[in-house]
Parts: sequence; structure tokens; C-alpha cells
Amino acid sequence: MSNLITRTTELAMSVTLTYIKPGDTVIDATCGTGQDTVVLARAVGNEGSVYAFDIQKSAHLLTEARLKSHGITNVHLKMQSFVSMSDHIPERSAAAVVFNLGYLPGGDHSITTTADTTLEGLEAALRTIRPGGIVTVVMYDGHEEGAEEKKAILEWAEDLDQSRYHVAYVSLLNQKKHPPEILWITKK
Repeated sequence: MSNLITRTTELAMSVTLTYIKPGDTVIDATCGTGQDTVVLARAVGNEGSVYAFDIQKSAHLLTEARLKSHGITNVHLKMQSFVSMSDHIPERSAAAVVFNLGYLPGGDHSITTTADTTLEGLEAALRTIRPGGIVTVVMYDGHEEGAEEKKAILEWAEDLDQSRYHVAYVSLLNQKKHPPEILWITKK
């Protein structure tokens, strides 16, 4: 068996998938290259829906190509910021929202998620997930904006009402080259 703890994004998704069943609605807040989008689309099956957001045309093209190559048709691609997710999905209806923050792999590294918009997107995610749902955030602090973003997210998450949410945070403490970190929020 391979070591899941060394593959942070897969660890994040493995926990997230335990909250999803066929027929659910889920959100890929940052579709990027479409890897998470494909995993989510398979998890909800043909009866379910995935809403995938990204502001970059190149991310949409990569995701469209990946979806097409896998024969997946249950994804609604939105070339919009994730802050608009609650404009497309009714409150308290999504099983999961997944954020993979930072910049598009292989893309322009000057285009990144930012603390302000991410916090706005996380608030939208909390409105959108149903009771028993999960918000998964994979954070990267190896660049200046990522470090500020992570700090703001963790401060925000620490203040969430414990009577309404459970929050878990995973950091690979002895890894020195800024490995991704995970934040999970479940709604009671």
C-alpha cells in the first residue's frame, strides 16, 4: 500500500469522498487542470452534478479536455470566481466544496487565489453546503500570497462557531519545503 500521507491532495480528496454519494451536488471551487473535477464527477455519478469554477480560460480548456477524454458530462463549468458559487447552487444543498488554492499548475504563477477572495469564497461555501457536508481546502504557502492566504484562512477558521462547525487542520510538520496543508470544515 502506498503512503497516502505523502500525497496531500489525494489525502484531502479521500476524506472528502466519504461525504459524497451518487446523485449529490458538489463544487470544485478551483477546477484548474480538472483532476479534482473528474474525481468528483465520478463520485456523484450521472445522477449527480459538479459545478466547477475558475477564472482562467486556460483552466477551462484543460478541464474540458480532461472531462471529454473521460466521457464525463455531468459538470457545469463556470468561468467565474468561486465567490459566485451561491449564485448557482441553492443554500444548504451541496455535499462538498473543494478548494485547491494557489496558482494553476503550468500556468501563470502571478495569477493566484488571494486571502480576501478566498475568505469570501469560504463564506459562500459554508452557505452552500448542507448539514453533514464538507468544505475541503488545500493550501500552499510556498509563495508570498499563499502564506498570507493561509494565515488569514486559519485565523478565520479558528473563529468558526463550534456549535455549527467542526474544523480539522493537517500540516506535515517536519517537511521543510512548504508542502500543501489541508483544512476540513464540516457543517453540523
